[in-house]
Amino acid sequence: MIELYNQLKLLADKVVKLKDQIETEESTKHAFTLPFINILGYDAFNPTEVVPEFTADLGLKKGEKVDYAIFQNGVPILIVECKNWKQDLNVHNSQLFRYFHVTKTRFALLTNGITYRFYTDLEETNKMDERPFLEFDITTLKESTAKEIEKFHKSKFDILKIVDNASNLKYTREIKSLIDKEMQNPSQDFVRLFANKAYNGRLTANVIEEFTEIVNKAFTQIISEKVNDRLNAALNKEEEQQKEEEVDYNANSKIVTTQEELEAFEIVVAILRRNIPRRRVVHRDTQSYFGVLLDDNNRKPICRLHLNGGNKYISLFDKHKKEKKELIESIDDIYAFEQQLLDTVTFYDEE
Repeated sequence: MIELYNQLKLLADKVVKLKDQIETEESTKHAFTLPFINILGYDAFNPTEVVPEFTADLGLKKGEKVDYAIFQNGVPILIVECKNWKQDLNVHNSQLFRYFHVTKTRFALLTNGITYRFYTDLEETNKMDERPFLEFDITTLKESTAKEIEKFHKSKFDILKIVDNASNLKYTREIKSLIDKEMQNPSQDFVRLFANKAYNGRLTANVIEEFTEIVNKAFTQIISEKVNDRLNAALNKEEEQQKEEEVDYNANSKIVTTQEELEAFEIVVAILRRNIPRRRVVHRDTQSYFGVLLDDNNRKPICRLHLNGGNKYISLFDKHKKEKKELIESIDDIYAFEQQLLDTVTFYDEE
């Protein structure tokens, strides 16, 4: 799957780079659609696998042709209708609907080389559903979507597995869309669902209006909190791993904390004790520098001291955690950076 995802990302980069130079539907096919078909493992130049301008006559209407039909064992398994990358796909569903019914395939793809919509016949056999079960923009492709695309790869293709999964994909997508709409602009029914459980009085028009704002705000807050929880959990895990690595490394390394480094640390502590207790200032020695942290947190560096080389330096951090090295002649020069050190601690506490 990783290889497929990387190939799709390369195609996405090509789309972004070249699209403004593509003027016609035919150019879109050759530049964007055929490479996508090749990524799925089908040879676009093998007429037993990919048939361009595949005939899809309907009753008395002859000469109907779909852009591409992909075959497996002599049977069409996917028809592909391609439009100019500038075109809105919403106006082309009916055309593909006709092709689907005639070709007896189970899957259809409508694309403009950027947006891809996969359809099947979940609701009525041999009749293409009005809504796709899989839709994506290749320029913003997610790995989870690449896993679904992989099911159409020549080496993985299994009609029954794809159809079984299509139902789940389609309705999950539609429910996600409904939830998103309700979060952006809650309907009265949606607001009543929560207001009935939270409010004991009569749900007048004014109450519903008030609860509409409350529901909207509550959803925004809960999403923000969950995102922050996930980020903090990931950062804390990373920090713990880093601590463990440092402990293992220090146990096996030849790092020696010098008396000068400890004296420099005491100077930093003396400066910071004007605003914070001593226990919040912690040092960690590494091969590259002697670090001073707030609350023993790698994400809150106060300063870094480089005292063991030919020249001595102190590294300071601004509110964006951007590091700046300053040359010092001796550790006594640390006092000259009193305000910067105090400001750094203030920035962290304000966060």
